[in-house]
Amino acid sequence: MKRIAVPLLALGLGLAACSQQTEDQTAAAANSAASDISATTSNAVDDVDAATDRALGSAEQSMNNAGADADRAADRTGAALDNAGDRTGAALDRAGNSISNGADRAADATGRALERAGKSLRD
Repeated sequence: MKRIAVPLLALGLGLAACSQQTEDQTAAAANSAASDISATTSNAVDDVDAATDRALGSAEQSMNNAGADADRAADRTGAALDNAGDRTGAALDRAGNSISNGADRAADATGRALERAGKSLRD
């Protein structure tokens, strides 16, 4: 019986030592996995933050560009309206001059016609 008990005892101690070593290796693997997960999560957060910053910067630049485009369009519209007003004013001046000249000619013609009529009555 002693013959069997000694090898069983040695086997039991070997299993106990193996079991402790296995536990240590498992704990080390778990710690390593936890560190990897932590690092990966931190990198992912940094990547998302950087992408968000780039997207917001791009959106801000797009808004600035749109504002500048709107300003330029408003300036061009104002200039076009000024030019249209100037052209309209010049056209109205020409029309007024034409009316005035026509009225002067009509008055002159009427005066001449009246002079002729008066002359005819005297003769």
